[in-house]
Amino acid sequence: MTRWCHADLMIRLYVAAVLVSSLFVEAGLQTRLHAQNLAPERQGRLFPPENLGLLEAPDRVAWQKPEQIMDALGVAEGSTVADIGAGAGWFTIQLARRVGPNGTVYAQDVQRQMLEAIRRRVAREGLQNVQTRLGAGSAPNLPQRTFDAILVVDVYDAVDEPVPLLRNLAAALKPGGRLGIVNYKPGNGGPGPGPDEGVRIDSSSVEQDARAAGLRGLARETLPYQYLLVLGR
Repeated sequence: MTRWCHADLMIRLYVAAVLVSSLFVEAGLQTRLHAQNLAPERQGRLFPPENLGLLEAPDRVAWQKPEQIMDALGVAEGSTVADIGAGAGWFTIQLARRVGPNGTVYAQDVQRQMLEAIRRRVAREGLQNVQTRLGAGSAPNLPQRTFDAILVVDVYDAVDEPVPLLRNLAAALKPGGRLGIVNYKPGNGGPGPGPDEGVRIDSSSVEQDARAAGLRGLARETLPYQYLLVLGR
């Protein structure tokens, strides 16, 4: 009887040990899965797709100055251009109208939801000259030596590795092509949803990144709440 009780106790202790071990393994697995699920959110500064309506303010043309920006970049009928971090495609539509049916606009973003929104918008507008491209990090997924102009509007502060991105964008430009960076000026000025003061990037920092990427400054434009830097190879 004593030997049976001892054997039963040993079995119970073994089962308990296995259960405890399993709990530790599961906890470790859940921790790893949680970390994996959180990894993409390190890009927490990306604009939330559910807030796309905030980018469609009726007065945006007045303060964004799309015609001034496109003029500075030399965007014309028949141009091939790219809109980097295109969001819901507000500027994509401006570019598509400017380049006309003989031109092409690549709307690029790192969020699939944004590209889906752009495709719906382009279809509503009846445009046939827009392509969408999914990028990843500093890799914009653009063909090399293709673009007359590349535009990066209000997304530079969300880029983790700006120099590699600028280097890749430079490689996508045609000889003589222009790269435009539009950022909010330092401070708190401007309509929403502008970035917080702490993450706004001074133009001198962008110029430093540009030099490191092998680009040079060609021009600078002052907008009501933003600045435009025009860069070239």
